[in-house]
Amino acid sequence: MQIIISSSRTKKIPMASSSSISFIFLLLLFTISVAAAQIKPIYLPGTYQSSLLKKHEKTKIPFKTHYFPQILDHFTFLPKSSKVFYQKYLINDKYWHKGGPIFVYTGNEGNIDWFAANTGFMLDIAPKFHALLVFIEHRFYGDSMPFGNKSYKSAKTLGYLNSQQALADYAVLIRSLKQNLSSESSPVVVFGGSYGGMLAAWFRLKYPHIAIGAVASSAPILQFDKITPWSSFYDAVSQDFKEASLNCYKVIKGSWAELDALSAHEEGLTEVSKLFRSCKGLHSVYSARDWLWEAFVYTAMVNYPTEANFMMPLPAYPVEEIIDGLPKGAPKLSRAFDAASLYYNYTQTEKCFNLEGGTDAHGLHGWDWQACTEMVMPMTCSNESMFPPSSYSYKEFREDCKKKYGVEPRPHWITTEFGGYKIEQVLKRFGSNMIFSNGMQDPWSRGSVLKNISASIVALVTQKGAHHVDFRSETKNDPDWLFMQRKQEMAIIQKWLEEYYRDFKQN
Repeated sequence: MQIIISSSRTKKIPMASSSSISFIFLLLLFTISVAAAQIKPIYLPGTYQSSLLKKHEKTKIPFKTHYFPQILDHFTFLPKSSKVFYQKYLINDKYWHKGGPIFVYTGNEGNIDWFAANTGFMLDIAPKFHALLVFIEHRFYGDSMPFGNKSYKSAKTLGYLNSQQALADYAVLIRSLKQNLSSESSPVVVFGGSYGGMLAAWFRLKYPHIAIGAVASSAPILQFDKITPWSSFYDAVSQDFKEASLNCYKVIKGSWAELDALSAHEEGLTEVSKLFRSCKGLHSVYSARDWLWEAFVYTAMVNYPTEANFMMPLPAYPVEEIIDGLPKGAPKLSRAFDAASLYYNYTQTEKCFNLEGGTDAHGLHGWDWQACTEMVMPMTCSNESMFPPSSYSYKEFREDCKKKYGVEPRPHWITTEFGGYKIEQVLKRFGSNMIFSNGMQDPWSRGSVLKNISASIVALVTQKGAHHVDFRSETKNDPDWLFMQRKQEMAIIQKWLEEYYRDFKQN
């Protein structure tokens, strides 16, 4: 997921203009507005990258890289529609035999290698199912650029970046792959986490003749229109900290006012730069605010029960680690800085922090376009949040998008295309074979499916789970609840496959 900036109104700290801060984060981060004509960071479901992340070393993954000649536009027959670009996909066939199942990961908004390296669950279960593993990169991300270096040049090229085109890409590639393998009878199960989980669920609904089932982890398919309360994301982040320590929640909640007061001084920016150990003098106090903001949000999202290096190297249950490390008696802002430092510097290797001018290490910045077109997910901060209260202005959001891209958002398109309202009634009538897995410590869980819809559309919910933790590789230190969650998922997938092969033999 990614950080996106949008305009909104806040009762507290005024925000810098959208030109002064432009962030792109991981899975998937939404746009929330702050003061008129000014902005504030937010998070989307699929990508997770702080603007401050350094480029990590590439992780070796047991996959072979291939490129598929994909057409540009699946939905028109204009001459330019047949333009071909090369879509990256990864394959692991170590455990597969002809006719066996094919497990496909529906790529998120980022480099597919990154998601393959962080979805060890599929590798763990491949031997049991004798499955072929395929990770498909989403168009306009990673190496899958339809117009090469000019892919993000303007709306004329970016107009081909949307979820419907991506799903059609997956459908065409999967069909071609099965033909080339001479294994057209192989059942396909799609997997995805965060935005990838949304795509997996939608793929099952749109292409049921291609995928027999979908495992959608931390997939906020209900985070649109007014289905889910707009304050739910930040309320959930705040609740994670409040449950761990009411004092920590109060410290963070009070730190924004101290930052605001400090910034009002003549030498305030210099003082903030010094306090936050900035490698260079800050140009805006909002860089410090967003630095804190990102740390607390991402720490809540990846509050995994074991050490992980998904976004940053972090210890097990990092929210608790932040709380344990809070110094006593210092001002709230100073304590908030120390808490956030655990997220950015758990390894104790950073002598200073680059609060401005970060890099897009995982190739996520296409999400900015998606959030300005179809992925419109309004987000606000309530008075109960530990973040400054804010409201949402669609008018300002629309104006920002028109200014940046020359296009108008379609705020109701996702629910028109894929549904969402009264989803229990709708999916019960025509859907089947779907798993929605969520952990309630993940702020995105509030926008997902949290109750069973039918015997074959199942919600697996854990109280301590974080963002698609079930898709991470199994370790000896995993808690029992995580072991059981994965065991349930495997049993359901096994049932889908048994039903498929039984029906296939009968026909």
